[in-house]
Amino acid sequence: MLDLINIRKTFNPHTINEKVALNGVNLHMESGDFVTVIGGNGAGKSTILNAIAGLWPLDEGRIVIDGQDVTGLCEYKRAAFIGRVFQDPMMGTAGNMQIEENLAIAKRRGQKRGLCIGITKEERQQYKEMLATLGLGLEDRLTTKVKLLSGGQRQALTLLMATLTKPKLLLLDEHTAALDPRTAGKVLELSNRIVKEHRLMTLMVTHNMKDAIAYGNRLIMMHQGRIILDISGDEKRCLTVPVLMNEFAKASGDELATDRALLS
Repeated sequence: MLDLINIRKTFNPHTINEKVALNGVNLHMESGDFVTVIGGNGAGKSTILNAIAGLWPLDEGRIVIDGQDVTGLCEYKRAAFIGRVFQDPMMGTAGNMQIEENLAIAKRRGQKRGLCIGITKEERQQYKEMLATLGLGLEDRLTTKVKLLSGGQRQALTLLMATLTKPKLLLLDEHTAALDPRTAGKVLELSNRIVKEHRLMTLMVTHNMKDAIAYGNRLIMMHQGRIILDISGDEKRCLTVPVLMNEFAKASGDELATDRALLS
């Protein structure tokens, strides 16, 4: 499970550029929870994912994953049990390396590595079978350099890499925002299928209200560094965009002023 306990983060403190990004956030997630995170620009959505991933130290609070306090762990040590897909399709893969080489690196996440054979025949067959499930024809292009793939293909590969070793927590940071609507829909469906098949505890940040409502078993909305709404169960299943906007206005005393949250 995941516990965020009173986490706080302020950037550029005691300057005119001071920004309170996280203001006493508390969140508990159980194994298998798929939580979508929505809110306006600067609400703290991506900041909360960066905090969990260990991008920088917290000012205050604790982060506990599967019973282990990771608050003091650096980013590369947390990577052993966290999978992440970024908004930019270029960030999750090594473009000058082949598809099979990227998958081999992902498979060895968190393991000690030495001077031994790079990719075995058994591994190569496993990669072919896994890529075939994507339905993108990548199983026949194992030696193709990743930089030659389209944005959607690259993001699908990144998703596969992030979940290859079944992480304790999967972080999806607006991972379809840079894709065209049709490709974004395919990547979202693929994400949903992988999360359900492996019962991965998942946090998905999105600007799109419709996607936040359609996916996951729970929805949280952030505003000014705080979680102001936490909706699950039958209440979430009955949600519509107008209802969600109304709930946001009541909880925040403000209106959600971002076009991206309203457009599919």
